[in-house]
Amino acid sequence: MMAETVVTVETPNRTAASPAATPAPGQPQAKPESNLNWLKFNTQYFITIPGILKIVQVVFGIICMACASPALIGGTHFFLFVVVTFFIATLLWTFVYLLGIREVLNLPINWILTELINTGIATLLYFIAFIVQLASWSNLYGHGRGSNIAAGVFGLFNFLAYTAGTYFLYVEHRSAGV
Repeated sequence: MMAETVVTVETPNRTAASPAATPAPGQPQAKPESNLNWLKFNTQYFITIPGILKIVQVVFGIICMACASPALIGGTHFFLFVVVTFFIATLLWTFVYLLGIREVLNLPINWILTELINTGIATLLYFIAFIVQLASWSNLYGHGRGSNIAAGVFGLFNFLAYTAGTYFLYVEHRSAGV
């Protein structure tokens, strides 16, 4: 029979350590510190042009997925692969900015360059994907043609949104001088 290991972790009580922090009688006691003090919503980013572009990219990604699903032919499979992959990546970057993770993590990551590379690859693959989607459905008639052509057109719009995002990230990367 194996022995059971028990680990007890106590958080330091910072308010009890200093006598100046002790409240006077009749005063409400201070709340204990939370482990999520670093969590602050950065909504100001989403009123800037790159923030608005991120929201547009997510919305166009949702529209592309809705119009192209289910994938009936091979070209749509590739189109949906690109759309879903970069929809998830853009959602992750959106949460990075919304939660202020860039400022909290002390990692040696060049965040702007990383996002620039990600957005540049998304731009290139969206360019290929919307052309494949439109070319695949342009000569077919029947069920699903209209929605898949619309998916290709919204793929074009999302390509333009990612192109603008790549441009603004490139300008920010160049101005940072890294």
